[in-house]
Order: sequence, then C-alpha cells, then structure tokens
Amino acid sequence: MTQYRQARAGVITPEMRRVAQREGVSAEFIRDEVAAGRLVIPANRLHLAGTAGEGVKLDPCGIGRAVTTKINANIGASPVSSCKEQELIKLNLAVQYGADAVMDLSTGGDLDATRRAILAHAAVPIGTVPIYSVVVGRDIADVTRDDLLAAIAAQADQGVDFMTIHAGLRRKHLPLVANRKLGIVSRGGSLLAKWMMLHEAENPLYEMFDEISAILREHDVTYSLGDGLRPGCLADASDEAQFAELATLGELVARAWAAGVQVMVEGPGHIPYDQIEMNMKRQQELCDGAPFYVLGPVVADVFPGYDHITSAIGATAAAFHGASFLCYVTPSEHLALPTPADVQAGCVAYKIAAHAADVARKLPGARKWDDRMAQARAAFDWKKQFELAFDGATARAIRSRDLAGAEDYCSMCGQAWCALRISKEVTGRLGG
Repeated sequence: MTQYRQARAGVITPEMRRVAQREGVSAEFIRDEVAAGRLVIPANRLHLAGTAGEGVKLDPCGIGRAVTTKINANIGASPVSSCKEQELIKLNLAVQYGADAVMDLSTGGDLDATRRAILAHAAVPIGTVPIYSVVVGRDIADVTRDDLLAAIAAQADQGVDFMTIHAGLRRKHLPLVANRKLGIVSRGGSLLAKWMMLHEAENPLYEMFDEISAILREHDVTYSLGDGLRPGCLADASDEAQFAELATLGELVARAWAAGVQVMVEGPGHIPYDQIEMNMKRQQELCDGAPFYVLGPVVADVFPGYDHITSAIGATAAAFHGASFLCYVTPSEHLALPTPADVQAGCVAYKIAAHAADVARKLPGARKWDDRMAQARAAFDWKKQFELAFDGATARAIRSRDLAGAEDYCSMCGQAWCALRISKEVTGRLGG
C-alpha cells in the first residue's frame, strides 16, 4: 500500500513518524495531512530499503502546506556538458546547502548510469522526467506509448521517488499558445506537443494515465504533474493556455487519488510579482489542496546571470501564498548548464526564500533560529553567530578579511561607531 492508501486506512507508517519527528509535530497530524492529499512523502520502497543502488537509504521528508517549505535542486548532465562524476559533486553540494530533494534532469551521457549513481548516493528524494530518457538518441516521432510506459516502469524499478509526468497538456490546448511570445518553454511539454502534432493524436500520457498510476502505485512513486504550458516570460503569464492545463491537472489529481497514488502539481515559471498570490490560490482551488511545486517564479526577465535572485523573490511570495515545494533557479538559468558553484548559489537563495516564507507564515518554531542569532549578536558572541549561520564558514571568512582577532565589533563601524555598543550604553543609563 502507498503512503496515501495507508493514511486513508488510518495507518501511521514509519515514514510518517520520521516526517513528524523532523517537523516537530505529531505522527497523527502527518497521517491526517497525507490522507487528505495535502501532504506527500516521496518515498519509493526500493529507495527506502537501500536497494536502489549501493545501499544508501532514503531519509523521508514531507511536502505540504502544514509543514516547512521544501526546496528542490535540479542537476543532470547535458549533451554538451558534465558527466556522472560532476553530477555527484552537484548532488552533494545541493544537499550540503539545504536541498530537501534533487531532480536528475540528465539529457546527455549514459542516463541510466547517472541515475543509478545519484540514487546510490542520495538520502534525499530523487525525481526525474522519464520522457527525457525515451528521446535520447531518437526522434520524438518514433516514440511509442509502450516506450513511455517502459521508461516509467524502469525508473520506478531503479528507486526514483517522484516523477514529472506531463499528462495535463492536451491536444486541444496547443492552439492556445499560438499568440505567446515564447510558446512552449517546457522541454517535456514541447516534445509532447510535437508528438501530438506529428501523430494527430491526444497526449499519450493523458490517455495512459491509469496505466501510469498502476506503475507508480507498485513502488509508491509520487506524481509530480508537469506544467508543460508554464509561461516562459512575463508577457505569457496567467494566460488561457496555462490555466487550461491547470484545470486538467486538477482533474488528474482526483484520478491519482482514486488510484491510491500520491500527487503534487507543478506550477508556473515566469510570473509578475502581483500575479503570484492569484496563481497560488487558483491552484489550491482547482487541485483541492494538493501540494504545489513551483519553479521560481521568476519575477523579471531582464536579469540573466542573476535569476537565482529574481526567482527567489518570487519563490518567497509563492511559498507565503500557497506553494509547498520550491524548485530552485541558478545564476546560469537561460544561459548554461549549472556548475557546482551555481548549484550552491541556487540552493542558498532558495533556502532563504523558504525560511523567510515559513517565518512569515508563523509556522511553530520557524523564528527560533533567527531569535537565537539576534541574542548572539546582542552579546557580541561571534562564535555563536558562526555556529548559527546557515553558512558559517562563509560568514567567518568575510569577517576575517579585515579583523583576524577577537574584537567584539566588525570592520563596518569599528568600536567607536558600533551602534550595538552605543545602544548598550544608552539602555544601561536608562535602566540605571
């Protein structure tokens, strides 16, 4: 039985207990959220058992509005860059800098070998987009329905925990993108659109949804329903094509639950800041509270090289208004395959976004970390500040650029201009 079916039956699984422990809530609370479909625990049974490769076991995490906001890091080799070893470096950096899950989006090299290696070294949930492995080395026109089902089954058998399945993009939606500036920017979405046009047929993933659900149910793989018509620029945001697909995704959420499969829904890429709240609430309504997994959203189109910042701004708002899972964007977005340094930068930016949103949502305990840092600053306790800092090594290195000793001030103000020191003098006299 899947986590969803067991929760519906009133069973508290070891995975639910682990998520409850990590979140500081009761196991009964987690079970109720899973049963309602508002929380997913991506946890392939093979990955849980440590049989998905060389024995690393999955440490389950929960994704949903009732718990802390999670972040995902995309890695993966391309046809022109990287290799299996480089992707393992990215995996380790992503986890070190806060990624709660990692997606292998490889489109080059030996995809099976790379996926196996990532699963073998990952204690976090691993996601994939199965259609990528189907089209490597062949034309999309030659892909059959059996090819798609075989790829999904093979990756489930490897231990993949969640899969992006672009089943919501219907043939009837294709004319709706004709007036877009950027058309279809999703790789999976564009491939399926081409297949439908060439074959003059419906999306095979939509037509085979029941068969796919049966495969995912076998190993408890979580659906991540892909947004093949997500907007790729501000001008295309919140248009008829995007929302037509979202309505279909709402239909598929209900079908996934009926099949006993966990499900979350992927969301928009480029959205003006003022449209984020509306987009989050619309998804929650159409998809009956299923967890929302958003890419960014990117809130400006003109900052290539800094899209980890423009998107983290949108991600904070998205997480505050309804998203549960944030897919990071790196500085190399729109430009190149992310390097290990880009992966680190993207994870840090999104860890900030997720934490800021959790504090704003007033999740129990979310601000304790910040309050402890404030106390350490007030006490000029630099050692404690570095211990509390998300990236203490970087904080320590920056401080030591100008001050190598144990001074209780920084080089911004020095001792005479230190506002905290002056404030202590003022409050000390007031107190006296």
